[in-house]
Amino acid sequence: MSLSLLKTGGLALALGLALASCQSSGEKSAQSQEDSTMTSSISKSPFGTLDGQAVDLYTLTNDKGMIVKITNYGGIITELHVPDKDGQMDDIVLGFDSLAGYRQDVPYFGALIGRYGNRIAKGTFSLEGKTYTLPVNNGPNSLHGGKVGFDKKVWTAQEVKTDSTVGLKLNLVSPDGDQGYPGTLNVTVTYTLTNHNALRLDYEATTDKPTVVNLTNHTYFNLTGGKRDILDHEIELNASNIVPVDANLIPTGKLQEVKGTPFDFTTSTVIGKRINDTKDEQIKNGGGYDHCWVFDKAGDGLIAQGSAYEPTTGRTVELLTTEPAVQFYSGNFLDGKLTGKNGVNYKKRWGFCLETEHYPDSPNQPTFPSTVLKPGQTYKSTTEYRFSVKK
Repeated sequence: MSLSLLKTGGLALALGLALASCQSSGEKSAQSQEDSTMTSSISKSPFGTLDGQAVDLYTLTNDKGMIVKITNYGGIITELHVPDKDGQMDDIVLGFDSLAGYRQDVPYFGALIGRYGNRIAKGTFSLEGKTYTLPVNNGPNSLHGGKVGFDKKVWTAQEVKTDSTVGLKLNLVSPDGDQGYPGTLNVTVTYTLTNHNALRLDYEATTDKPTVVNLTNHTYFNLTGGKRDILDHEIELNASNIVPVDANLIPTGKLQEVKGTPFDFTTSTVIGKRINDTKDEQIKNGGGYDHCWVFDKAGDGLIAQGSAYEPTTGRTVELLTTEPAVQFYSGNFLDGKLTGKNGVNYKKRWGFCLETEHYPDSPNQPTFPSTVLKPGQTYKSTTEYRFSVKK
């Protein structure tokens, strides 16, 4: 074979290999883009029926593989899967596998809370000269909106997606007189999952009569993935004061400094370190932590106000909110009678809550920030949970 033919054949082979390589690279690039699109998604599946209304379960997945499952019954977060320091994914919220589980007498696992999060003393308040009576469902008090609060309603759902987020927009119209509250309240809550492993909740509400509103979410976190209680978790809150309560967990009307008390989480502190210090009156009243912490700085938009950390998994959740306070609850009333997902028995202090909010019983406490909403106004609140790991 001539040298010129060898050169020609070699050139052809080189060109062929280069073309094949370009095609392969292009196919891989296209496949990579397709995979990226597929991993950031939202899907819907049946979750049951309630009074003839379809209840659905929505699965939100970001491009990192973080998964949040939300049902339009009560706006409940049923599952939340995030990685640990080794990349192991676990479900870090308490809840049940079926709608029937949430229809039991359960402590608001994962639910949207309204019209009024937390307690209203003796189930009554006055507004513009008129007294309103609410259902009493927590000792002598009305708790989390009454016996049939927003956590027990079927919400209208709409899927929302952008280039970098997937979300679920939920809407509920609460009629005038619902659970004793005045005014027709139109509520929208939007859950948004970002590609930076953040879950954002945006709340909005309008009314046609003066009313009171204090919306929140009641997710119980356990950053071990539910493998043990939460006493070894560390909490930090940018709050120098709590709202002290009486034996019925109703505010005294004053604020109390946390310095020198078991309630000082101004630096990262293990939950179990002082939780059983019943010499402290507030620990005794709450059976542990079930109090409202008042942030030192609020009212200037979305602010980082605290965090939770679990040392064995490295999982961390940072709390950002526009609200002036947070109810930190350490699961004191869990008693082992409920069995949740994967057959896990929810014993005492098996989960903790960080419920961003205005103060408890504000309608009866004139010195507290107002929770009154009037016609023409729009209630707005945002809370974001940002998940990460410490190696």
